[in-house]
Amino acid sequence: MFAGSFAGNGWLSPVILYVVSTNNKLMHYSGFSLLKQALTGNRGWTRAWRNLEPRKRYDVVIIGGGGHGLATAYYLAKLHGITDVAVVEKGYIGGGNTGRNTTIVRSNYMLNPNAQFYEHSMKLWEGLSQDLNYNVMFSQRGVLNLIHNDAQRDAFARRGNALRLNGIDAVMHDLDGVRKLMPHLDFSKNTRFPVQGGLAQPRGGTARHDAVAWGYARAADRLGVEIFQKCEVTGIKRKGDQVISVETTRGPIEAGQVGVAVAGNSSRLFDMVGMKLPIESHVLQAFVTEGIKPLVNTVCTFGAGHFYISQSDKGGLVFGGDIDGWNTYAQRGNLPTFNHVVAGGVTMMPCLARLRVLRQWGGVMDMSMDGTPIIGKTPIDNLYLNGGWCYGGFKATPASGWVFAHTIANDKPHALNAEFTLERFREGNIIDEKGVGASPKSH
Repeated sequence: MFAGSFAGNGWLSPVILYVVSTNNKLMHYSGFSLLKQALTGNRGWTRAWRNLEPRKRYDVVIIGGGGHGLATAYYLAKLHGITDVAVVEKGYIGGGNTGRNTTIVRSNYMLNPNAQFYEHSMKLWEGLSQDLNYNVMFSQRGVLNLIHNDAQRDAFARRGNALRLNGIDAVMHDLDGVRKLMPHLDFSKNTRFPVQGGLAQPRGGTARHDAVAWGYARAADRLGVEIFQKCEVTGIKRKGDQVISVETTRGPIEAGQVGVAVAGNSSRLFDMVGMKLPIESHVLQAFVTEGIKPLVNTVCTFGAGHFYISQSDKGGLVFGGDIDGWNTYAQRGNLPTFNHVVAGGVTMMPCLARLRVLRQWGGVMDMSMDGTPIIGKTPIDNLYLNGGWCYGGFKATPASGWVFAHTIANDKPHALNAEFTLERFREGNIIDEKGVGASPKSH
């Protein structure tokens, strides 16, 4: 992987100007380095991370080279001084769910455990490009949830008040306010779901999905973490109630601790140690249209169906909706779900009917029984789980890695993930953000 991105929001954004190292191993991205490479034929870019062979043993092995796994490795090294870390990824960095989502970032959760966790993630997002010295293209264009009836207005007002009490930004818009933000919605009064207003989080927005994985990979590598692509885990070896090593396609690796962050493949990995997780795997499809002029200035969600949309920097409209209604590990879509998603989009915004969809893709979602993630220890010593993200995985990436690293380093959870335990399902202490009970397909 070679990269030419640099921290900052624009080509000449104020950034710290670092000098390219003379040993050609480390390179700081900046306006200065970009200019230097442009004047020298771009022949001096170094690898974003090293290409190594796995050693026989590491203090910590992180299974999963997506955003969550790489963020965990980065914060283990940066915050806890644990650098003898290996990240093993069966594919390539950025090729899993991190690169297969609709890039939305928000923290507008109502229940306290979720609100505090995702708000911490939002704060990390706001300084992430500078922290990683890599432009993750975080754009705080806002997130708008539409209101279509009186009951929904009451529910959103309650949510907005809860957000404000937790120190999270929230703005209630009347019909005129929504018109200013999204003038191309269907505002006719005789439509089936007339727009009556909306609840917005101005600090929400989008980020470049694969750049997040690449940025964390590069930053972790610079701190000593070793990253291995095309290194699939084929087994996890136990000695009694303790994990001692992982078997991979590139040989066995002994580990003092093992963290698993593999999204929809969590159930498969834990089958290797004889554990059944309260998780179902479903496909979530996403779509992008041909590029057009600026049309959607914010992230917008349909309040009468599951549809959400934003516009990429290339002009394509990026949108998605419900997961497929059956369990699967396939990363491909299907026509019935596509028709359902598009119907919601055209109902909300009729002008979408004129556009052509260029690409469609699917990601395997690990749907927990209450719609809230699981981050913490497992009944097996030295084995830790980060999964059950449902629809919320990408936006949680920084905080997920932050608290998972703390959990592994201290062998106990941080206050922000203290309630995201496996035990909550046995004890009945579920965190049901949507209030629909144990129904994974509904989250």
